[in-house]
Amino acid sequence: MGAAHDGSGHGGLGRFSRWLKASRGGPRQDAVDPDREALLLAAAGAGLPLAPAAHPADYRCSCNRIGCPTPGRHPLSFAWQTQSTTDPAQIERWARHQPQANFVTATGMVHDVLDVPLEAGREALERLVSTGVEVGPVAESGGDRMLFFTATRGTPEDEDEWWPCELDCHPETMDEHPGMRWHCRGSYVLVPPARLPGDRAVTWVRGPEHQLPDPLTLLEALTDACARHAGAEPDYTSAWPSA
Repeated sequence: MGAAHDGSGHGGLGRFSRWLKASRGGPRQDAVDPDREALLLAAAGAGLPLAPAAHPADYRCSCNRIGCPTPGRHPLSFAWQTQSTTDPAQIERWARHQPQANFVTATGMVHDVLDVPLEAGREALERLVSTGVEVGPVAESGGDRMLFFTATRGTPEDEDEWWPCELDCHPETMDEHPGMRWHCRGSYVLVPPARLPGDRAVTWVRGPEHQLPDPLTLLEALTDACARHAGAEPDYTSAWPSA
């Protein structure tokens, strides 16, 4: 899909582009950016709970941890799950007091994220759209991954509706899932707009105004595309509910 950014939500992409250019210029990094703030509030308004995250400092991480394994990609607080919120006043305070910070969205509360290699994601997105499947928000992350935002499979309030999946991914198990990752309870992803080391970014392909779909409506196309991307035959048995 050569022009993945042709999807809906390009107004947000334009605002993000202006923010990214400003952030690279230097002086505006310490200033309040209304475009960045508007995009964060739009994500929160769509129900995505947010919490502040680290940001790149040159090619390092702002956390100053030597050898940080995920520079610019991790929450600032160990209490990120309870800290995550959709409250616009709190998000505005965070955004203004930490003008360079990225933000993560905690998954498994309102939404999950199906996280796949970029080329597989573009192929699957083209197939899903062409066949009339309702696709929700989609983001490109760091130039190598694509994030499909879906409704969650379940929350602690409705345990009977939740089922385990071998694709479940948590921050500490990311390297174990080079193909598809399923971010649900206990995980998070960066939410656009976000900056990564090396002038990479996280941007919307389809904005958060799109309704969150059932993840199972996307799973076959994503699994199939990931299998082709890896040069293997698709195996759906580990991806579907066990009961």
